[in-house]
Amino acid sequence: MATKTSKNWKRICKIVIITAVVVFVVVPAVVLAVSKYFTAQEHTVRTDWTFETGDIIAKMDEWQVDFAEAELGDGLRAVQLVPRDIQEEGFTYYDMDVQARLEGALESMKNSSGASWTATTPLAVLNPYGTGSNGLYLYFETERATAVSYTIRVDDDDIPDFTAAAADHSGKEHTKIHEFQVIGLVPGETNYVTLTMSGSWGNTRQVVNFKVDMPEASSGYATRLETTDGPSEAEQAGGLFTMMRVNGYLGYGFFYDNDGILRYEMVLEGYGFDRILFVDDEILTCVSASKLARINGLGQVTQIYDLSGYDLHHDIGFGQDGEVLALAEEIGGETVEDRLLSIDLESGEVTQLLDFAELLEPYFSMTRRVGATDDFFWQAGEWDWIHLNSLQYLPEEDSLIVSSRETSTIIKIKDLHTAPAVDWLAGDQRFWADTPYADACLTQEGDFVPQYGQHCVEYYADGEEDGVYYLALFNNNYWSLNSRDFDMDVADSVGTGLYKTGDETSQVYIYRIDENNRTFSLERSFDVPYSSIVSNGSPCDGSDNWVVNSGVAMVFGEYDPDGVLIREYAYECSMQNYRTFKYDMTIWFR
Repeated sequence: MATKTSKNWKRICKIVIITAVVVFVVVPAVVLAVSKYFTAQEHTVRTDWTFETGDIIAKMDEWQVDFAEAELGDGLRAVQLVPRDIQEEGFTYYDMDVQARLEGALESMKNSSGASWTATTPLAVLNPYGTGSNGLYLYFETERATAVSYTIRVDDDDIPDFTAAAADHSGKEHTKIHEFQVIGLVPGETNYVTLTMSGSWGNTRQVVNFKVDMPEASSGYATRLETTDGPSEAEQAGGLFTMMRVNGYLGYGFFYDNDGILRYEMVLEGYGFDRILFVDDEILTCVSASKLARINGLGQVTQIYDLSGYDLHHDIGFGQDGEVLALAEEIGGETVEDRLLSIDLESGEVTQLLDFAELLEPYFSMTRRVGATDDFFWQAGEWDWIHLNSLQYLPEEDSLIVSSRETSTIIKIKDLHTAPAVDWLAGDQRFWADTPYADACLTQEGDFVPQYGQHCVEYYADGEEDGVYYLALFNNNYWSLNSRDFDMDVADSVGTGLYKTGDETSQVYIYRIDENNRTFSLERSFDVPYSSIVSNGSPCDGSDNWVVNSGVAMVFGEYDPDGVLIREYAYECSMQNYRTFKYDMTIWFR
């Protein structure tokens, strides 16, 4: 006869066993489900475009647009344009019909009878085209041709003044008719703006002051980042830091100044920037997972490129004249992140240029789907066998350089538009030793640890002779393989965990590629905060400084030409921010 103690013991053992089974079966399933939800956010499309306004003051039936008072306090009187279908299912500002209606309504206001738009009584419209929540459109005339600059001051002494020279929509520096966006108004603050009109000799002709109480940022994201000065005393480059795909805040792009103050919040349809390309006086960028758009300095969308059947993934860049290349994946396809698209800038035609599973079929056949026990378990079931994350086109020879995170390899494709084929591979040669591509590997020249899990490979400089050039990249210094049963020992300095656990660092690498001798060598490098995935290390626009984003560490920084930190910026997000570049933003500033 069992004792009471033995019965209790059996009951306890049973509970422990059941609990262990639940933990073993349920917890991974929950973690996987949460992770899948997390990654699925990249494909979510914005459904709510509504915003708070004051009273409706006019209606324009012709354009199906209402004019509402912008709630900007008791200073500058401004309006907002409200499309009447803004609450209808499927509405988006990234629609050419919507943009045409907004343009028509704006033109009607500019040319309305009896209106006299002067510098003291300008036509002021907050976010006229729905693409930038704190962009303020101004339109006015002056008696003489002048250039406009402005300074923005707020009551908070910890926020320095912001001064810029406005880039007029006409493209002229001095003009009598002025049309531009004031960029730099701080969300959630009372902004005091001083407009200065100057003649061709630099003489001040008119000064106008007004006040703007800006609403909070639409995203709710921080208007001020925590900054830490580094040891370098070098001057920072001009321009704005552009944060791209901040997880937890997808569907927005954030532009910060050197003091870490949010100066512009771009509102997208979904997803986030991969990169901004400058085309004439416009920008071209990602506005959702399956859509690119050209946008001018007024925030107006001038052309949309719908990638029907494909989702963007990780980079866009210029190809041949009139062409943009994009890394993507086929929606519903068997594999992910392994396609290259060609987009005709004029016609908008989208064609698949490369399927890397076909191009590298001998290696592809050696791979498998990501498993639930792999490092990237949240991708379980996906065939992420190459994971392309950056592209660089070389027009002189019609070749393409891509970065493959999954293989920790830089790959060059020759004759891209005619007979594409692998030219060379650069990385740890051991990875390719037992594959049909062993002979395609460049030989490592010099004693250094090659890159692992690298991102954002970019052309850095010409070499000393034909066939020699330099590439810059963010070396994540993280080894993980999730699509092939292959083991390889790496140096102790290489990270193997998603998060920093010791003294791991990532680096900015500059490689010297010598195609004549089929070698690659490390020209120079500098350490940066460790980030196992995402991230970039790129030259700042118009400067020898570097901007480096360590996405998992949630910091970006500006470094001098020697790789010494000038200033670091800490930010918040869900797990990571993909990239941060620094652009001159010449569509806004002279």
